[in-house]
Amino acid sequence: MITHNVGATVYGVILNDTVSLQKIGTLDAAPYQGAPQAPALYIKPANTRAAGGATVTLPRGATTVEVGATLGLVIGSAAARLDAANALEAVCGVVLAADLSLPHASYYRPAIREKCFDGSLPISEVLPLPDLSTLVITTEIDGALVDSRSLADLIRPPAQLLADVSEFMTLAAGEVLLVGVRYQAPQAGEGSRVRLSAAGVGSLEFSIAAEKIAADTGVKS
Repeated sequence: MITHNVGATVYGVILNDTVSLQKIGTLDAAPYQGAPQAPALYIKPANTRAAGGATVTLPRGATTVEVGATLGLVIGSAAARLDAANALEAVCGVVLAADLSLPHASYYRPAIREKCFDGSLPISEVLPLPDLSTLVITTEIDGALVDSRSLADLIRPPAQLLADVSEFMTLAAGEVLLVGVRYQAPQAGEGSRVRLSAAGVGSLEFSIAAEKIAADTGVKS
């Protein structure tokens, strides 16, 4: 097992799989006015990180959360202007991650409230790099299989994604690049137990809880 630098930046990418594009439909019309020409990234800041086994508390007023099962590439050395043919040489391992989001319909505005609440990125320990071409990630909620996704469905496979991102920014050692989540991923609610797994990588488990408000003071308990 590799020690993960949990303080390092974690980047996510949207619209990197065919299922998401089919769900969202054409991007040529307003408000998008065309598909992105480079990877469309966002950041999961340090407050979003949660370890396996954690209980994730939903923000006030939220009743469900989308569970975006994904894989993260952990950068082992500074990565800039990589070639897809050898880009994975800059990767020292991978993490299973649940990129949690409050349900939202549009990618046009940055979904900061929806994607950056405390604990919204349960993430595993770093494990050795497996064969990514055949990797399948499954999602179970309360023991029921709700999703199964293959990385073969990615528009930019991991090596190409890393090469394309490193074309316009340098990734530092310890940073993590999530390979993408599905648009409108399966939802979990208060009390749900979630388990992600992938052969050759391992599993990640966590639970969901609603925010509790003290009746007499209105202060979080």
